[in-house]
Amino acid sequence: MSTSEHRSKSGFETRAIHAGYEPDEMTGAVIPPIYATSTYKQDGVGGLRGGYEYSRSANPTRTALEGVLAALEEGERGFAFASGLAAEDTLVRTVCRPGDHVVVPDDAYGGTYRLFEKVEKAWGLENSPAPVSDVDAVRAAIRPGQTKLVWLETPTNPLLNVGDIEALAAVAHEAGALLVVDNTFASSYLQQPLTLGADVVVHSTTKYAGGHSDVVGGALVVRDLELAEQVAFHQNSIGAVAGPFDSFLVHRGLKTLGVRMDRHCDNAEQVVTFLANHPAVAQVIYPGLPDHPGHEVASRQMKRYGGIVSFRVAGGEQAALDVCAQAQVFTLGESLGGVESLIEHPGRMTHASVAGTDLEVPADLIRLSVGIETAEDLVADLDRALDLATGRA
Repeated sequence: MSTSEHRSKSGFETRAIHAGYEPDEMTGAVIPPIYATSTYKQDGVGGLRGGYEYSRSANPTRTALEGVLAALEEGERGFAFASGLAAEDTLVRTVCRPGDHVVVPDDAYGGTYRLFEKVEKAWGLENSPAPVSDVDAVRAAIRPGQTKLVWLETPTNPLLNVGDIEALAAVAHEAGALLVVDNTFASSYLQQPLTLGADVVVHSTTKYAGGHSDVVGGALVVRDLELAEQVAFHQNSIGAVAGPFDSFLVHRGLKTLGVRMDRHCDNAEQVVTFLANHPAVAQVIYPGLPDHPGHEVASRQMKRYGGIVSFRVAGGEQAALDVCAQAQVFTLGESLGGVESLIEHPGRMTHASVAGTDLEVPADLIRLSVGIETAEDLVADLDRALDLATGRA
């Protein structure tokens, strides 16, 4: 058995550290170098060394990242992009044509909805929102013969609804469509959609994959080699690829994804327990709670329930804004998945682009990206912020 074959059968953490790259033959370097080059010397016209000719088409640092991305999602090929939205747009233009149709979550990430509604629609691609937790509603939104993609986030952003990947894959395939799963919130560590029947996995590698809030990137992983060839063509043709420095940072982040996600989940569970018992909190939204509508499905398809917690403040929108302003250990900022804890008001921040639409989020909603700090400090910070914002201090 070769080293690569052995690693493909290894555990997640082993693959995260070793997949996609063998120590350099010349130096023995155990970490992929940053190949800061745009072009490569050819051994005669068309005589490429390792298939490299120009770094938009391929770069060894990006190749290493794409290898580990595929290994962690148990897919055939991975592709690294300049951002999550660049990955999404490349996939859409690979699979869809003007006049086609996609089904999107009715509480999709604001940037994804903006891409479909403001950019792809002008290109001639129609979309219909449907709740990811309702298989029958998704089936009803499909237009047989016209729908090319069923787009799924699970858990969704920011309402943490859960979609049944296996059931929705069956619905999509019955209609001749592909199931695409945005796996950013769960991460490759907590959920592998391709093993449940999904065709493509999307990531914003800016989030948990990179894990340190120091890089912007995106990824696609596919399980069909024919589709992989089509994606590769469009990745090169469109050109929104991850650069070598960004690829290096995401690859480095993935090596510790497993241990970080365990700590994110540990801390999130402690935060949820605290919030569920605070009088100023009207509702806690977390798939790990037994009364969450998607708890059973999440328990079946996820390893744990993630590091994102959303909650609604009893005092309404202004109280929610005040909580965000009073937090200190939780940094007020967009994005998620970094080692530091973040707090945000989706209605005014990440999801402002869907205000006034069917995808509008509650005004009293707060989203937390629970980091890996000392859990007691995070709970104390929220306790203080809630008390100050609601006049209990």
